[in-house]
Amino acid sequence: MSPVILRTLDELRTLVAEWKAAGQSVGVVPTMGALHQGHLSLARAAKEGCDRVIVTIFINPKQFNSPEDYENYPRTEEDDARKLAPLDVDVVYVPGPEEIYPDGFSTTVSVAGLTETLCGAHRPGHFDGVATVVTKLFTQSQADRAYFGEKDFQQLQVVTRLARDLDLPIEVVGCPTIREEDGLAMSSRNLLLSDRARVWAPELHGAMEEVAEGLGQGESFEALKAKAIARIERAGFAEVEYLDLRAADTLEELAAPDRPARLLAAAWLAGVRLIDNIAVD
Repeated sequence: MSPVILRTLDELRTLVAEWKAAGQSVGVVPTMGALHQGHLSLARAAKEGCDRVIVTIFINPKQFNSPEDYENYPRTEEDDARKLAPLDVDVVYVPGPEEIYPDGFSTTVSVAGLTETLCGAHRPGHFDGVATVVTKLFTQSQADRAYFGEKDFQQLQVVTRLARDLDLPIEVVGCPTIREEDGLAMSSRNLLLSDRARVWAPELHGAMEEVAEGLGQGESFEALKAKAIARIERAGFAEVEYLDLRAADTLEELAAPDRPARLLAAAWLAGVRLIDNIAVD
């Protein structure tokens, strides 16, 4: 059975109030649609952890740096609803822009320290847009838990920090990255890759795995990084924005994995920006 689709805040809050009155826990999975198995894994995790589950679909204009990128973002609401139907999700919340940013909206949520590097350095204002819309969705849904994928690792850290700093009564749950059989991290943007580019795309993850293996053997990160970038560029990527080794909790740049660390990368392939990250022991 297809989940209920709600489009207004009043409808959502009325239903959530009924659930809360019955003592039921609520989980929310914020998305921008174009759902894939990664998103569905978050919905499954929410079903396991909560009595009721809301999946939100809102393509947030405030987190796009390019109007063209925003216009080209896949919009697949009917297909998304079909994919969610077997998972027994309770509600798909698809608010219009007026429900999130009504006339006169003038507030921005900004998380300092975690947002100036990595994707934030290349996409000014992006994480302010993410933090603002996530805060809205947390308060609108009144959820007890929110589920985010580790694929967007910097985003996960930003959202976790804002919930903590603002004393929001919600637990942010990070879930493992879901990958294609060839290692490519699942992403809605993969739909924009040409058939030829899709063949090249897994080289990003392959190069990162090679770096992680070398680090585990005590090799120099800078030497491994140079080798990996050369491999990625040979595979047809036009630009590697970053390939960084960072502390897993603070995203502080590291020269070696002397604490729990994450290898994070962003690169452009055939006009599509791909990101990925892996844990480094």
